[in-house]
Amino acid sequence: MRGPFQACYLGYNFDYRAVGHGYMFEALTGAIAYVFNELKLHRIMANYIPTNVRSAKLLRRLDFLTDGYSRDYLFIAGRWQDHVLTSLTNYEMKTPSQF
Repeated sequence: MRGPFQACYLGYNFDYRAVGHGYMFEALTGAIAYVFNELKLHRIMANYIPTNVRSAKLLRRLDFLTDGYSRDYLFIAGRWQDHVLTSLTNYEMKTPSQF
């Protein structure tokens, strides 16, 4: 999203056989650098189901901060599920480079 918001949503998924090897951390580290350095966005938002401990740990390791909690946020696995809302802010960006 451009304009005054200058932000994007991060979504990710991994094959269960590749979980626990650090691949997602490595991939997202590169994606975050690209979003902040090349796309010049101010904020990356990522939300996860509260029971998803792996996502919570991954986002904390990537320095995402918790912004809040949203009830019945997305319809997943046949039901509305709550989500923890997180974000990572590019504090190096003082003013948007493009609108």
